[in-house]
Amino acid sequence: MNPKYTHTHYHVRKQILSLAGAKVDIFDSSGNQVLFSKMKAFKLKEDIRLFADDTMQQELISIQARSVIDFSATYDVVDSTTGERLGSLRRKGMKSMLKDEWVILNSSEAEVGLIKEDSPLLALLRRFLTNLIPQKFHVEMGGERVALFKQDLNPFVGKLNLDFSLDTGNRLDRRLGLAAAVLLVVIEGQQG
Repeated sequence: MNPKYTHTHYHVRKQILSLAGAKVDIFDSSGNQVLFSKMKAFKLKEDIRLFADDTMQQELISIQARSVIDFSATYDVVDSTTGERLGSLRRKGMKSMLKDEWVILNSSEAEVGLIKEDSPLLALLRRFLTNLIPQKFHVEMGGERVALFKQDLNPFVGKLNLDFSLDTGNRLDRRLGLAAAVLLVVIEGQQG
């Protein structure tokens, strides 16, 4: 396993690059860059590529939407170095209007987990009254919490802190977990 995927804590940072798009950096807890992505603005179908660093020479993970602009979109996650399909992430469309929720699917399309925003009340406050309340997502597999994703409040830079320390049995493939975090800062970040 690539050492980039062995950490228990990561920091995801999304910066908007005006009309050119956005860039996403993923760092380990020591501040070392683990993954990098630069995305173009105004894409009808998401196609996110994660690279080993900002030179974008070595693609490691691909995240691709199955369809064009779909509120309940499914995103396939592939290890670009091996071609292995790691699984998929499906946004629960209508349900996510009130409280963000994503389904984690394995490579056989079986549901193996959920990513859920923390509280329906806080989610409503975030959507309709203020975006000054940071989001918190619980990642569950088989009914057990395996990770926590917490947003840092910053109006100019989307930040998400990832904690996989609850996943002592390594049930969630870190590559799939990192892809989910990128989708949360990219897709959910477009709502605000």
